[in-house]
Amino acid sequence: MPLERVAIEAGTSVQETQFTAIPDEAETAVGDNHGSNLDSQVANLESNGSDHVDHGNRRPPHYGTTDGPLNVNQTRSVTAKDAAKPIASPRALAPDLLRGLLMVLQAIDHCSVSQGAWRHGVALESEQDGTIVKKWNDPVPWVARMLTHLCAPGFMFLLGMGVVYFGKSRSKLGWSSWQMAKHFAIRAFVLVAVNELLFTLPVFQGRIFILNIVLLALAVNYLLTGLLWLAVNASEKLLSTVLDSSSTSTEDEIEEPLLQNGTNNTFTKSASTWAIRCSWHVHNAVLLALTIIAIAWNHWISPHHGSCPVDAASGFSGPTRPNSTRLGPWFDFWFLSVNYPRVISPFPPLAWLSPAILGLLYGRVVLSRQWKPYTINASNALFGVFLMLLFVLTRLLHFGNLSEDCLRMPEQLASPGRNQYLTSFRSFFYIVKYPPSFAFITLTMSINFLLLALFGSLPEKVARRIPTLLTFGQSALFFYIVHLLLYFSFGKLAKLWFGHELDYIDQMSGKRAIGTQGEPAVMWVTWLLGLAILWPLCRWYGRFKSTKGVNSVWRFF
Repeated sequence: MPLERVAIEAGTSVQETQFTAIPDEAETAVGDNHGSNLDSQVANLESNGSDHVDHGNRRPPHYGTTDGPLNVNQTRSVTAKDAAKPIASPRALAPDLLRGLLMVLQAIDHCSVSQGAWRHGVALESEQDGTIVKKWNDPVPWVARMLTHLCAPGFMFLLGMGVVYFGKSRSKLGWSSWQMAKHFAIRAFVLVAVNELLFTLPVFQGRIFILNIVLLALAVNYLLTGLLWLAVNASEKLLSTVLDSSSTSTEDEIEEPLLQNGTNNTFTKSASTWAIRCSWHVHNAVLLALTIIAIAWNHWISPHHGSCPVDAASGFSGPTRPNSTRLGPWFDFWFLSVNYPRVISPFPPLAWLSPAILGLLYGRVVLSRQWKPYTINASNALFGVFLMLLFVLTRLLHFGNLSEDCLRMPEQLASPGRNQYLTSFRSFFYIVKYPPSFAFITLTMSINFLLLALFGSLPEKVARRIPTLLTFGQSALFFYIVHLLLYFSFGKLAKLWFGHELDYIDQMSGKRAIGTQGEPAVMWVTWLLGLAILWPLCRWYGRFKSTKGVNSVWRFF
């Protein structure tokens, strides 16, 4: 049965289209790991609540497709009183499951960092552009780090996808472009405020002004992606009108768009099917080009040109040149990982914009029509395989890596002149994260798309029974805030009871690191205990949030 939406215009009664329920925008999600010490990734994808419509044995609803076409002839009058009520709608389970899984993985990273359980990275050196690496981390930390690499690009992708869901749902509620732009700006401000008030000021007490543990990067990219979505909507309508006016097509006039792409875009009655199709495809091509450009500039701007000097093979463990450009610190902050006296930013905002734009494009395509579940899942799987093939090519053809001649492990030294990525299993999968290389994005997003295909193929009853993932995926920013406070509190206790001096310098304090390295049981028990505490808290918060209206600030969390 269709669910009736309500307008949010205060103090007025409006006529509103009745339409079948759609899954609303995905939840705010936070994640990834610490940069040099602290590196977290938030993907802002807001939810219209955690309540779910029971679908019995049906497969889970898919990513924002409508259960049926809009019926523009059915309207009802609603009042401002109705607008304050929460709206229940079915959600797309696959993105929620993916987000929940990524949050569980990033909790491994934060838990291990909080107590110094092991060195942070696949190698003992930094995963930074132009850095020579000479020794791999131990096997368990290596596997853990590779898994947590999925979080940052996955959350950014879900951020972009969620912008489209948000826009579609709010367009149906009658929001204007200005209202949505205001929402994007307010939400970005809230993310920055949370970053500063809950983390930067309490931890550093004025010694550091900006600590970009990715909330700031997510705020910037959420705002940019939201504004880009609004610009695409406006120009798409304009282009369709221009194309139609210059076309000699005799197609019948239509009153609603062939492609309902989640926008507030009822094209003019004179817009032909051809013009609408053409405009939609042109704008998708533009978004694809922007996705490629936004990852390519990480290579273009690289101070090291993505390579290490050959003559520094012996006794070198860091970048040969400063990680900066000639354009100054204000430019570098947006594109490069920086560590200034008052600013620490391992997560440059614009360096991570590419997967967010890809999510925007993906959301437009998924919402363009009613796709069959098999088509969505098969397409996700095929695109994941395609990205994996691109990753393999980066290894074979030496492009898009930001780490050429940087591997100086025993296996490379034993085989001089051989392709460095083909000397061992670990070498093949070594990827640069700071900033993310093309190889990093293709490998991690390949796995994320394969996971989307897997989760999307699950029957709904099975999907809902996967422990904790939906709960965490639907209260993501709340999870992020609480889990950092929880795990770093646990970390202090773990260091007090089990800690000892380690053989390296803590980059945040400048002193010899203290940690529980060598006591793996402490780390894994702490990680599981934290998840056990977080599950009922996130479940409670999800229920609490579902009682709030669409304008409530509580929905930001």
